[in-house]
Amino acid sequence: MSRRPEEALRQSSAGDAAASTAREVLELLEVMWSQAENASPAPLSVSQVRVLYVLEQEQIVNLRTLAEKLNSTPSSTSRMCDRLHAAGFIDRSHNRADRRELELRISRRGAGYLAGLRARREEVLGGLLGRMAPRDRAMLMRGLLAVRGVAEDAERSHATEAPAQADSA
Repeated sequence: MSRRPEEALRQSSAGDAAASTAREVLELLEVMWSQAENASPAPLSVSQVRVLYVLEQEQIVNLRTLAEKLNSTPSSTSRMCDRLHAAGFIDRSHNRADRRELELRISRRGAGYLAGLRARREEVLGGLLGRMAPRDRAMLMRGLLAVRGVAEDAERSHATEAPAQADSA
């Protein structure tokens, strides 16, 4: 991040420069967040946290669907869920309609872990954002809201494309 944003935009396309800068900032935040997370009583891997995010969002999901959402194999997803279940971060139960199918959901401990993780991350971010000029914070907020909107649109279109592709197979 040695170049000024204006210089970076002149030297390459706006999208490439923004993507590169966003990646650099996210990498820096990951380092800062991991330092804060090491103080956590039960730090989880990035993949395990992703499982908790999906379960929180979906509420109840079967193993196959979870593996698809994680872009992972069912066997590795199953092993990860075994570890999370043993640690009390997720709950498992059999589907009433099909006893062979397991239903997965985030446990109270898992939800509490995510709440603590978010609080620690927001504390780090709050410290950084508090050092920014109000105008810069407002511009960042507008940009982040735009990125979130585009990402949500992409996720929605991906979710509607996936069943159509499965039907045509």
